[in-house]
Amino acid sequence: MTQRWRTFHTSLACLTVAGLGLVACGDGGDGAQDQPTTSVASPTSEDPSQESPSFAEADAGELPFAVEEMGNYDSPWALEFLPNTEQLLITTITGDLILRETNGDRQITVDGVPEPVVQGQGGLGDIVLGPNFEQDRTVYLSWVEDGDGGTGAVIGRATLEQTENSASLGNLEVIWEQQPKTSGNGHFSHRMAFSPDGEHLYVSSGDRQKMEPAQDVDSGLGKILRLTPDGDPAPGNPFADRGGVSQEIYSYGHRNPLGLAFAPDGTLWSSEMGPQGGDELNVIRAGENYGWPEASNGSHYGGDEIPDHSSDDEFTGPVAWWTPSVSPAGLMIYDGDTFPQFQGDAFMGALSGQALVHVQIDDDPAVAGEIWDMGSRIRDVAQAPDGSIWVVEDGDDAKLLRLTPPEN
Repeated sequence: MTQRWRTFHTSLACLTVAGLGLVACGDGGDGAQDQPTTSVASPTSEDPSQESPSFAEADAGELPFAVEEMGNYDSPWALEFLPNTEQLLITTITGDLILRETNGDRQITVDGVPEPVVQGQGGLGDIVLGPNFEQDRTVYLSWVEDGDGGTGAVIGRATLEQTENSASLGNLEVIWEQQPKTSGNGHFSHRMAFSPDGEHLYVSSGDRQKMEPAQDVDSGLGKILRLTPDGDPAPGNPFADRGGVSQEIYSYGHRNPLGLAFAPDGTLWSSEMGPQGGDELNVIRAGENYGWPEASNGSHYGGDEIPDHSSDDEFTGPVAWWTPSVSPAGLMIYDGDTFPQFQGDAFMGALSGQALVHVQIDDDPAVAGEIWDMGSRIRDVAQAPDGSIWVVEDGDDAKLLRLTPPEN
């Protein structure tokens, strides 16, 4: 098939918005119906049942960025920059993988992408570069497929092949399947992150809206998994002696973790969408149980209560949490030089919150931060090689935005 670069125009706009973002008490799922409120729940690492004013009292003010519109995409899901280039990969839920230039307007649709099941929250999901990408051009993608018992996420590994005017995926092979496949079209999660040493691939596997499997260490649902780059269970995982899918499990008691990111110190963080409230930012540690559905700072839809996290229960509580929901999506931890004031801080997209959330995770406890109203659902956030921050909106005709320091 002949491929052609497409061109579009960009515009520069500096936005002035309130520091306290628009948040919502809506559906914790991707299709949340926004119900605006300016109330934000409070985070703590010592006792999540006690409130802290840090988010609720965030100072109102201008967004500390200049915002440049870089294009529009239908149902984008993930952003991944190519190292030492001015190129960016963008996935869309509907099954496109787009390679675009960041210093201009040219972009191309990559050939050879698997055809996902596009239903509910299912479709093409995450993309990450392999640990030796600059040598072997290996990329990893997640998507949803049909199978025995229903649908489930899978991860494939492929080689990104490029010429001046074309790009394709070669040697695509599926290396992991979410187990078990089941009915329904939600909570696949399927985010990925490589450890800083490149030895392990971490994968978020949502509870598929079944809840109970999250507490079952013989199920792969409601978990964060640790694999080798070949998709096998990583040696030394905490439940390896149980055999089967248990060998993959790194942590459990998760609902719908839609963000995974490593901090510069090697700590793994996850943003997790709660039920009606109780969205979480967690530090992920081997063998720990994060409580879902036995503990949450939110409640079930319909109003049924869930016991809050507390310092004396058996579960690991969140470092930060939000009630009403902001609906966390993609997560990035900044380590660039363009915004020195944000080095080591977390940035999280918010769907129903229509915001970019900033958390100073190097604090103890990590309670300081802002919620910046972006006026639209934010699906993913990524750091470019030049240190700028890029975010992409959710849904049809979603904007890709480049954030840089404001002009004085």
